Amino acid sequence: MFIWILMGGIFILSLVVQNSLKSKFAKYSKVPLGVPMAGRDIANAMLQQNGCGDVQVTSVSGQLTDHFNPANRTVNLSEPVYGTNSIAAAAVAAHECGHAVQHKVGYSMLQLRTRMVPIVSFASNTIQWLLLAGIVVAQITPIPLYIAIALFASTVLFSFVTLPVEVDASRRAIKWLEGSGIVTGQQLEYAKDALHAAAYTYVVAAIGSLATLLYYIAMIFGGNRR
Repeated sequence: MFIWILMGGIFILSLVVQNSLKSKFAKYSKVPLGVPMAGRDIANAMLQQNGCGDVQVTSVSGQLTDHFNPANRTVNLSEPVYGTNSIAAAAVAAHECGHAVQHKVGYSMLQLRTRMVPIVSFASNTIQWLLLAGIVVAQITPIPLYIAIALFASTVLFSFVTLPVEVDASRRAIKWLEGSGIVTGQQLEYAKDALHAAAYTYVVAAIGSLATLLYYIAMIFGGNRR
């Protein structure tokens, strides 16, 4: 019962955080910068000043789909960020460039996260089948269920490794925006608020993945006791 209450609470919290992020993004998307620079200009400027001139800035469809791809060295900005002059666009563009800078300087947590990607990808594609197989052969051997738990634990670890990566990227973004003079005063506080709201989504996601792991453990080991 406790696990169900916990997961329900996390689900509600996730909805609240997601709505808050969308609301703040919409709010700060209406606040223009004091300089005539769109998200793509912010990104290119930050990349150039941090020695990442070989990283290309591209536009991708969708909203809040912004990401840095270390495989092809691209900062991919969503359409509302790429061509818009606003606090939100500047904050998001600088944050994604923060990941590019992490990649360039060899930030340890990003390197760890990158090394975990193949494992997590394998786990995500395998867990459901192992759980299904485990249920079928539960009376014979619990090994498939144990393997599924171990693989899911790797995805939980991945979620928690992601937290410092995202926080550090936002720190680099704010530091650069402030140092460059592009965002100052109240606008700087708006940018921080937008990035803090984004960070909360990763916190909730990590807690949610941990709660799911605990649920699986309780379900499997509880079932074994019966």
